[in-house]
Amino acid sequence: MTDTYDTLLIERHEEGYAVVTLNRPEALNALNSALFADLAAFLDVVEHDDSVRCLILTGSGDKAFAAGADIKEMADQSYAQMYKANFFSHGHDRITRFRKPIIAAVNGFALGGGCELAMLCDFIVASDRAKFGQPEINLGVAPGIGGSQRLTRLVGKSKAMDMVLTARMMDAAEAERSGLASRVVPHETLMEEVRKIAAKIAGHSPLAVMANKEMVEAALETTLTQGVQFERRLFHSLFAFDDQKEGMAAFVEKRKPVFTGR
Repeated sequence: MTDTYDTLLIERHEEGYAVVTLNRPEALNALNSALFADLAAFLDVVEHDDSVRCLILTGSGDKAFAAGADIKEMADQSYAQMYKANFFSHGHDRITRFRKPIIAAVNGFALGGGCELAMLCDFIVASDRAKFGQPEINLGVAPGIGGSQRLTRLVGKSKAMDMVLTARMMDAAEAERSGLASRVVPHETLMEEVRKIAAKIAGHSPLAVMANKEMVEAALETTLTQGVQFERRLFHSLFAFDDQKEGMAAFVEKRKPVFTGR
């Protein structure tokens, strides 16, 4: 299987995860249609590939995860062109449909579309040099890949409004404190730490991992009563799988479980 893309670098690891690196360093990994098409194509490839149970998404170079959407691609577009193309929808929608965990390893600037892409991932591990922001207001526009919605849900109305209206950047420490990033690690050890996290996730039952991801995502979309009911039904359903039997047997027998995804 060939993982060759114009805008991405792909590394598969025997521990059960893959590293996806945004590879437009000359543009600080700015997001364009080609990059989103490549990312969507790779997600299609690994959606049902049992050898990949978790993804890491990061940026090439030492400065940026993604410094925004590609302004040159958008600058001359009309409303009709943007509306007809449903601009940004392809990449956004494909990521939200992906059932396996994606960890954003934010190694530098995550601004505009870059911040939105990081928030589309299941959680963010940030370098202590990371900077987050939604500075679209500086261009006379607004977030367009879910930034106004996800940022508000993650950090609250006040901080989101502040960032969206003033274009100020949030550093890694504030991002962790505000709930945007799950943890902050030294810049030099970012990928080492995220690889450990991905390998740990990949070592769990892939069925249980997908179910747990679905449960947490449902919390943002449902009432508490509906969410708990959904959780309970998914919890019950996991007892149909061999992995549940293996996991509980291994616990009782004080040994490491061997999950098969069945």
